[in-house]
Amino acid sequence: MKAVDLSKRSTRRETFPSLKIIGPRELTTYKGKVARTITDDDVRAFWRHNEDVAPRRGCYVFGMRAGKGMTPAYVGKATRNFHREVLADNKVKRYQRVLANYHRGKPVLFFVLAPYRRGAPNVEDIGALERYLIQVAMRANPDILNVQGTKTERWGILGVVRGGKGKPSGAARKFRALLKLQRATR
Repeated sequence: MKAVDLSKRSTRRETFPSLKIIGPRELTTYKGKVARTITDDDVRAFWRHNEDVAPRRGCYVFGMRAGKGMTPAYVGKATRNFHREVLADNKVKRYQRVLANYHRGKPVLFFVLAPYRRGAPNVEDIGALERYLIQVAMRANPDILNVQGTKTERWGILGVVRGGKGKPSGAARKFRALLKLQRATR
């Protein structure tokens, strides 16, 4: 077995030292006699009131606020800018499916902003963030609309990550404390 010299590993600083979250931002809808829909006027009004996030890049989460809670429905990334990608026609069609399943509630968007930089975005890091957010959103709502990135890992650590139900062992609790994990995730 070949030894690995850790001293030669990259000491590259994190690309996203701190990510800022904006939201929830409500998306108005047209309420007809039987159902609700997101119209072109709703999209234009949203961007008129949210000019601060329109030119930025990063990831976003579309969800529904109903009662006292919120449910994620779709996670996306914007490597060009949020204005061009978040409410594009193909995305609005996905959101319409969510609206069809809610008699009440308001659609909301959260934005996770990549640090502002000139030049090309770090597409790799934005993609990694999107994959992470999809996995987290799937824990809150297994029926999210995302197609890619929804495969759940086939492994788990009992009491730590995807480890089933029940009270975690003392070792699992200490292991979580060591890694500063808040609670076991399924």
